Amino acid sequence: MSYIDENLISGESVTYRAQLHWIVFVKPALVDLVAVVLALASFYVGYPWVAAAFVLLSAIPLAVASIGKSSAEFAVTNKRVILKTGFIQKKTAEMFLNKIESVGVDQSMIGRLFGYGTITIRGTGGTLEPFDRISSPLEFRRQIQEQIGQSFDRPASRAARQT
Repeated sequence: MSYIDENLISGESVTYRAQLHWIVFVKPALVDLVAVVLALASFYVGYPWVAAAFVLLSAIPLAVASIGKSSAEFAVTNKRVILKTGFIQKKTAEMFLNKIESVGVDQSMIGRLFGYGTITIRGTGGTLEPFDRISSPLEFRRQIQEQIGQSFDRPASRAARQT
């Protein structure tokens, strides 16, 4: 079961989930490419054990990126925004919708081209740390704003039913 599903409060349901973008694999893939080239060069020169070490070491960056991507969770619920990254060392942020002042999206030109960016949620009394390389950050922001808008509509509809 995911962190988000384990930490839902009563009456809370997930309305939108986001994930890290595939761009997190670009740097590890480049490091792996260099390691494989060094392995081939070592093998060609006559050092097969060094080549084998380079091949084994080349798996580490992609494995770390894969674990990081699979352990990151981002969700909007009908009551909160929940953000979690990390596997061994976790970084989490949870904020009730009524405490959110603004949601910032920072996208570079490359980020806009490939569809990823940084989300920063500013709440009353403080600022959360930014969460980088989230897929479709503008959609994530829209979903947060949608839920905030619906949460403002709910009390008014309850008051209308009571009268």
